[in-house]
Amino acid sequence: MTRKTVRIAMNGVTGRMGYRQHLVRSILAIREQGGLDLGDGTVLWPEPILVGRREHALKALAEQHGLEHWATDVDEVLADPTVDIYFDAQVTSAREEALQKAIAAGKHIYTEKPTATGLDGALELARLASDAGIKHGVVQDKLFLPGLLKLKRLIDGGFFGRILSIRGEFGYWVFEGDWQTAQRPSWNYRAEDGGGIVVDMFPHWEYVLHELFGRVKSVQAIATTHIPQRWDENDKPYDATADDAAYGIFELDGGAIAQINSSWAVRVNRDELVEFQVDGTEGSAVAGLRNCRVQHRSLTPKPVWNPDIPATYSFRDQWQEIPDNAEFDNGFKAQWELFLRHVYADAPYHWDLLAGARGVQLAELGLKSSAEGRRIDVPEIGL
Repeated sequence: MTRKTVRIAMNGVTGRMGYRQHLVRSILAIREQGGLDLGDGTVLWPEPILVGRREHALKALAEQHGLEHWATDVDEVLADPTVDIYFDAQVTSAREEALQKAIAAGKHIYTEKPTATGLDGALELARLASDAGIKHGVVQDKLFLPGLLKLKRLIDGGFFGRILSIRGEFGYWVFEGDWQTAQRPSWNYRAEDGGGIVVDMFPHWEYVLHELFGRVKSVQAIATTHIPQRWDENDKPYDATADDAAYGIFELDGGAIAQINSSWAVRVNRDELVEFQVDGTEGSAVAGLRNCRVQHRSLTPKPVWNPDIPATYSFRDQWQEIPDNAEFDNGFKAQWELFLRHVYADAPYHWDLLAGARGVQLAELGLKSSAEGRRIDVPEIGL
């Protein structure tokens, strides 16, 4: 067995997502399992280089996890010929320029979404990467959630018949920061810093809908700011200039209609923080992060509307739980492993910068739809 060291520059690992999901639960988890076996006698050993602006935070993370390499100068790291892959989990507003530099340096690219602040920039990144001949991928983690993997199993097995509609509910109450500490960074609520729930979540909904149900043909959305003032990490009040809730209707290829509510100003009254109900001619399902429940046509009850008589049964109890039938790894780690196999074993991989550009496009058109108060067609894009 040959061990091949893969040096990965990880920019933005001092942030919540970059640290928890990408460093600890993905790259370090791959190291803990002994590396990634490619099946040809080669084991990939990821060697992260922690990159960021805060030297003390990087040093503390490196010492905590026994890592040797960290840097505050991204240009110096990109100039290092031993660095194979550049990963970006910075704030959105800083991502596009950094990715351009990494592409110019000939590094393979793996990045969080959105890939850019606008469609033109996202498409330019995809073109630059294609012209450079590098491998590139965009995080589309929700496709690897156990609940959505079970949903995909149902779709592939023909459970639904003709799919009619998809209804999604996502969100939770993010504290304003005055009474209790906010669970999300303050930049998420400043449009000038690349914040906003449309920019954050519509790229997710694009790939979920595209991969499972069909391409988004049109969007009609209302984006709003329910909480106009919040408190930052220094307990100082600031004006929330970005949208914190969005209500979208998406028309899909094949005729299905998706309705998805996204909000950081909603209190959770559902089993999981995100749930999708899919209704088809032959059956329905409700999928969350981990679980998936179904109701087949043959087992569908016959409710009758009568508000004068109290219900003597539970509608939820009339659904059946889908078994795991498999072991589910962390979704971020699973996609990291697929990307590494793509880079070093040329395994198939289609979640690239062009796929990321589709997410940016949907967010851009969603905001335009909200501003103009109309439904907007979503044209197909390409290089």
